[in-house]
Amino acid sequence: MMEHPKTTDILAPLQLGDRVGLVATSGPPVPAMIERSVALLESWGLVPVLGDHLRAAHPRALYLAGTDEQRAADLQNAWCDPSLAAVFVIRGGYGSVRLLDLLDVDQLRAAEPKPLFGSSDITGIHEFWGEKLGLPSWFTPMLATAALLDDAVATTRLKAAVFAPFPGRSYTAATAQTLVSGTAHGILTGGNLSLLVMTLGGRGRVLPNNTGRIALLEDVTEPTYKIDGMLTSLLRAGWFEGLSGIVLGSWQDCGDLEEIKKLCVELLGPLGVPLVWELGFGHGPAAHSIPLGVPATLHAPDGSQPRLVLD
Repeated sequence: MMEHPKTTDILAPLQLGDRVGLVATSGPPVPAMIERSVALLESWGLVPVLGDHLRAAHPRALYLAGTDEQRAADLQNAWCDPSLAAVFVIRGGYGSVRLLDLLDVDQLRAAEPKPLFGSSDITGIHEFWGEKLGLPSWFTPMLATAALLDDAVATTRLKAAVFAPFPGRSYTAATAQTLVSGTAHGILTGGNLSLLVMTLGGRGRVLPNNTGRIALLEDVTEPTYKIDGMLTSLLRAGWFEGLSGIVLGSWQDCGDLEEIKKLCVELLGPLGVPLVWELGFGHGPAAHSIPLGVPATLHAPDGSQPRLVLD
């Protein structure tokens, strides 16, 4: 693997006039949302460059933005294009896992690293970037969705991720609560819970060594029993072994939050590491934009608001 610049250089702030790639690796973006996302980036002084297949349709599946080959090509080409300063995956849904085996890892490694933005189903790509390329990336609301475009706070936070240095940044939320107290240090990992489970069976994939890492977990539209099953699957697989801390994000439209909180305490509390509830990232309103693959410190005190600080 080629030697990459340090993390702060890879995720360095963009500059006015930078060209940025827009791709859809999962579900098809709504045309009006594409236009709004382009307008937003242009208002920030960036130059959006749309992937060749951004508006493509899968011949069978309406839930996919074009064929697997088309989606993989757009991601590969945007990442390897030296004229682009960043890549935005603009829509989640489902489908990113289907293209992972189509990516040319050697070509990706040879390209100059750049920030990659996205969340939800894009967790599969974040994992791939971390494990295959050894690179950090940004877990952010999806650019071409109402969840971002109609949420001024989330939009402001994404803009800060794009243009401001991240070291020293602190994250918390009014909903944040310490479930297991303590302080943890480590590299941030994780993302969308259902995707972390979906990628467990990757061909030839070795389970990541999460020793000393801080896990971020969130999900959307999953009933409590499925969250139970997914957490149990990761526990049985050993995914949680060695973690220094766990930070839970939003559980948007997932049912009774108190039940989900009790479930997380029941399954994750016995791990004995700091555990924080609802820190404000994920699919919920006013979502944070948080980098993965960077060092951070989790402060989870008894009786006061927890926070996550990037080192």
